[in-house]
Amino acid sequence: MFVDQAKIFIQSGRGGNGAVSFRREKYIPNGGPDGGDGGRGGDIIFEVDPGMNTLMDFRHKRHFKAQPGEDGGKNRRHGKDGEDLVIKVPPGTIIREAETGKIMLDMTGETERKILLKGGRGGRGNQHFATSTRQAPRYAERGQEGKEYWVILELKMIADVGLIGFPNVGKSTLLSVITNASPKIANYHFTTLNPNLGVVHNQYGRDFVIADIPGLIEGAHEGIGLGHDFLRHIERTKVLVHVVDAAALEGRDPVEDVEKINYELAAYNEELLKRPQIIVANKTDIPESEENLLKLKEKYESQGIKVIPVSAATRKGIQPLLIEIHNLLEKADADPIKFKEEFEFFEEKEEVHEPFTIEKLGEHYYVVEGVGVEKMIGYTNLESEKGFAFFQKYLREHGIIDALEEQGIQEGDTVKIYDLEFEYYK
Repeated sequence: MFVDQAKIFIQSGRGGNGAVSFRREKYIPNGGPDGGDGGRGGDIIFEVDPGMNTLMDFRHKRHFKAQPGEDGGKNRRHGKDGEDLVIKVPPGTIIREAETGKIMLDMTGETERKILLKGGRGGRGNQHFATSTRQAPRYAERGQEGKEYWVILELKMIADVGLIGFPNVGKSTLLSVITNASPKIANYHFTTLNPNLGVVHNQYGRDFVIADIPGLIEGAHEGIGLGHDFLRHIERTKVLVHVVDAAALEGRDPVEDVEKINYELAAYNEELLKRPQIIVANKTDIPESEENLLKLKEKYESQGIKVIPVSAATRKGIQPLLIEIHNLLEKADADPIKFKEEFEFFEEKEEVHEPFTIEKLGEHYYVVEGVGVEKMIGYTNLESEKGFAFFQKYLREHGIIDALEEQGIQEGDTVKIYDLEFEYYK
């Protein structure tokens, strides 16, 4: 089954917590801090798998989480880093942030493997927080949280040439004639439910990849008749080949068909109309095609668009078609069309919350210790109203007040922070 869009949840691993530990050796009853650092969380990595051509696997599994880092241990033991998670996708896959729709990554061209989400940094153990005044810190740093997003995977086929046109104009037959592809062919609308790719080994010029885009209908740009699902696959093509039924066997006007298809292209993405175009007037082995062929030439060759009469059934006109495609591709950029990455990642500051501990001594007495509050007391004038207000703000913003309230502190209870004691009031 061909699947070209999927929504998945990705999450990088959180960093391991730093450890609180003290040396315990014979004849050394009061060893110093030796808590090790936590390991780094695993990254989320996207990798192109050339053997994949569908997003079917993501219909069965939607959550992808990298491994968290291991906590630090005693004896300065560093926690093990979490394993990275590699997500393999087909060439041409775009990753969009689900909420905004902005492109985070385009797995095309030289982008074969890329880290999308970095894992969280491991927290530092208590060995890092010993000072001349605090030689036995009982706190360590928590690991940094990983990043998480819901993303949309969108497969846009990498093809040089796109075959477009209304249903039953002969695109699939033409594809089978000029390539090694074997598409389903029948006389009913939407026979080709999936885009078909074929390689043209062009004896008249360079080889190229061509995609048969399923038959479009009016309103395709609005999603009518699976329009969006089909139109996305021509966004990377460098040359567009309109196939029309010059014999008008179904009563359609081939000139109007080209106009309607171009309208759908422009409504979906205006950039598509800037691509070189060729009009293939198919079924010219039928006498009724002559009048329509003249109309097509009068209308479009004055605009610089070549109209090439073809009969896919009898292989008439295949040579001039392949030569013209070669000529247009020679003028195009050799690199595949790549979409601009527009999503902006906002990196948090690595050091936001300094570690701290709270110990309840008695019914109404709490002791707070931490590297951050110790620094604050050292450089803040708590006797001034402004300085004390600044210190209160620090306690609130760094979660110390919330932690005291979680432990049940009440108004009037005493809080001791090193040499400072004060009564707690909301």
